[in-house]
Parts: sequence; C-alpha cells; structure tokens
Amino acid sequence: SVHLVESGGGSAQAGWSVRLSCTASGYTITNYCMGWFRQTPGKEREGVATMNFDHSTDYADSVEGRITIAQDDYNNTQYLQMDSLTPDHTAVYYCAGGPNRVGNWYGFLDRRSYGYWGQGSQVTVNS
Repeated sequence: SVHLVESGGGSAQAGWSVRLSCTASGYTITNYCMGWFRQTPGKEREGVATMNFDHSTDYADSVEGRITIAQDDYNNTQYLQMDSLTPDHTAVYYCAGGPNRVGNWYGFLDRRSYGYWGQGSQVTVNS
C-alpha cells in the first residue's frame, strides 16, 4: 500500500525558513507527479507546487519566488522549501501523489488530480 509521510512542520517566526519533507513508500516518486497543497480553515485545499516525473515544476502564482520544490529520487522523498515566511504561509500543508484513483487529470495544481495524500503538517508563522 502507498504511504506518504510528512515531516518538518511547526512554528516559525516571520522571516524564517521551513522545509517540509514527504517520504513515499509503496510508491516510486519518479514515476508520477507529486506536489504540495495547503489548506486553511474554511477554505479549499489549494495547490502550492508540483513536480512531474521529468522534474518539471509548477508553482501557484501566489507563492512563486518564495517556495521551492525539490526531490531526492534515491530516497524517494520530496521537499518543500519555504523562505521569508509571513503569516500568510500559516496553513496545513499536504503532500500529494498522482494519479487519482480513476486516472483523470485536472491539472498539476488541482487537488482532484491526486489520489494519495500525506497526513498533513501544520505550519504556523508568527509575526
């Protein structure tokens, strides 16, 4: 079975950096698109950054320049590096692996494209 296990969340001060990790088991990340989404209370889960099997990347317009997605193929782990944090970064961050259960594709930053999810990591940025 597929498991995506996240680590690295927590509290941070504005201006700090945080790196989230997502390690996959039962799933080879080089074969699929994986990415990161985030959710705040009362809002839908939104795409932040994704990396395809060819290492091409997509970023949400709102985060480009402050967030970097990277991948360690050998260790089957994907990372989300967030720099110059602001309180707007406060959210639960989820790593996600494609495809979805029926094979439909809605776009790299659309949560409906992904069928496997990590447990979620809370990131809280204090001003």
